[in-house]
Amino acid sequence: MIQMRKLDRYEREILGAYEKGALVSVHPTKAQFAAFRDAARGTFVKSRRVNIRLSAADLMDIQARAYEEGVPYQTLIASVLHKYVSGRLHEKRSRLTAGSTAIARKRAAR
Repeated sequence: MIQMRKLDRYEREILGAYEKGALVSVHPTKAQFAAFRDAARGTFVKSRRVNIRLSAADLMDIQARAYEEGVPYQTLIASVLHKYVSGRLHEKRSRLTAGSTAIARKRAAR
């Protein structure tokens, strides 16, 4: 049996609106769709390779967070960097990694 996590307030609001039939599908115009497509392509084009060194503990936390989000850890790193440089990075406490940093640092120090 798959156990679902509890919904936050925003997710409950969306689910409630969906169940009431209050959500309306909006179809973009061809011009809007082209603009969205071009923006997506520009955002996700990976034209450069970068190598960085991370502590073992930080890498473990990143991999845990990526697992929690359901994305590869390198994709998560690229996404975080993109959000940071575009001014859209907002920190959210992770349920999975909240206490793992101290444990991981102790393991790495062994």
